[in-house]
Amino acid sequence: MNNKIKKLSHITFICKDLEKTSLFLKEIFSAEEIYSSGDKTFSISREKFFKIGTIWIAIMEGAPIEKSYNHVAFQIDEKDIPLFEQKIKSLGLTLLPGRKREKSEGESLYFYDYDNHLFELHTGNLNTRLQFYQQ
Repeated sequence: MNNKIKKLSHITFICKDLEKTSLFLKEIFSAEEIYSSGDKTFSISREKFFKIGTIWIAIMEGAPIEKSYNHVAFQIDEKDIPLFEQKIKSLGLTLLPGRKREKSEGESLYFYDYDNHLFELHTGNLNTRLQFYQQ
């Protein structure tokens, strides 16, 4: 019996406004919309699917969640930080102060979307983080 996880299948976010969240995903992450249920409900509510790189992102209508530190982080290049800061601000989102960290860990931008999901755009990776922790 093979019980190994193969890979991440998808991430689902519940959102109050599908169109507003669609714009957010397209503007910040250059997400490609690949499906919309329109007025039909096949799962628990109307939904849309996107691709961010090779990651399948689903959004479904529902009530916003409470803010927490649970988050999804996407890796970016350090040179692109000003571009992402501008995109985040242009959508009326607020950048949060990042946690204190050593430069070798990489830099991060933290921000909540319209439905209180926390996102991080991070310039480091697992290897740089582990190298820092081993010092």
